[in-house]
Amino acid sequence: MKEGLFFTKLENNEVRCELCPHLCRLKNGQTGICHIRKNIGGILYSSVFGKAIASHIDPIEKKPLFHVAPGSASFSVATAGCNFNCQFCQNHDISQVKNIADIENYGREMPPEKIVENAALHHCQSIAYTYTEPTIYFEYAYETAKLARKKNILNVFVTNGYINPEPLKLISPFLDAANVDLKSFHENFYRKLVGGKLAPVLETLKLMKEFNIWIEVTTLIIPGENDSTNELEQLARFIKNELGEETPWHISRFYPQYKLSNYPPTPITTLERAFAIGKDAGLYHVYMGNVPGNETESTFCFNCNKMLIRRHGYQIVNMEIDEGKCKFCGAECYGIRM
Repeated sequence: MKEGLFFTKLENNEVRCELCPHLCRLKNGQTGICHIRKNIGGILYSSVFGKAIASHIDPIEKKPLFHVAPGSASFSVATAGCNFNCQFCQNHDISQVKNIADIENYGREMPPEKIVENAALHHCQSIAYTYTEPTIYFEYAYETAKLARKKNILNVFVTNGYINPEPLKLISPFLDAANVDLKSFHENFYRKLVGGKLAPVLETLKLMKEFNIWIEVTTLIIPGENDSTNELEQLARFIKNELGEETPWHISRFYPQYKLSNYPPTPITTLERAFAIGKDAGLYHVYMGNVPGNETESTFCFNCNKMLIRRHGYQIVNMEIDEGKCKFCGAECYGIRM
């Protein structure tokens, strides 16, 4: 247990957690929606500090982050818990662990120093806080990120964007990049399938832009839920107008899983329509994910349209980038360590 950041003490030993927009008000002994932040005697504690439930060395492309040190390895870590309850979560076995005793038993000791040591040992250019939701293990990620910065290791969040402005501001000097799930542009989707609200996610994205955090956006397209032309156009316009045309948009294919196992996979034609909508909106980089072998996971120069990075799955086959510039026309290749 570690005392948490961002909470207010209330009367009768109650506390209000102010880490995320849920603003959970907790009586003594209660845990928040995330299942890992607990009120003990009028103090809010994190039950997962230093306890990794998953750690792997992944290609950075798997996050997906296509414009952050392409082709490099990322030391990826997670704890149990999440502040969303997505009915289509692919990591529900670790994100939806609800018993705090199980969380304590499943997590293995891995202090921040060990994460950074492992990342350096395996020549990882970044540490990814991923798989579940890094916001809910904020203290763990924050302490690790500060150590990583001293070693010139990048810090990246793979996040649902459900974090309050003050915590985001605190970690922003150490957070280099984030892939943010913008799951829908409709409030009803967030309420029905996620257990959250849209507006705070949009605010997070705009604040990340303001804090100079490199952003890539992912939208999992679910048949009948967020696949209308109108909604896809709204998503593309928001990215273009609020985050910039250089912001990559990853449109990802849904496969039946968890509580949506009765849904069909996303038709390829739907992804192709979304891809065209993103390009028509003026986005430089639109990528189709979860579709093996498609060329839209390669990176093309926005200026001359030559292929700059040829990808096969998560692997880089060829790169035509020289010191962050297109080798063919000299246009800038937006991102970090390109």
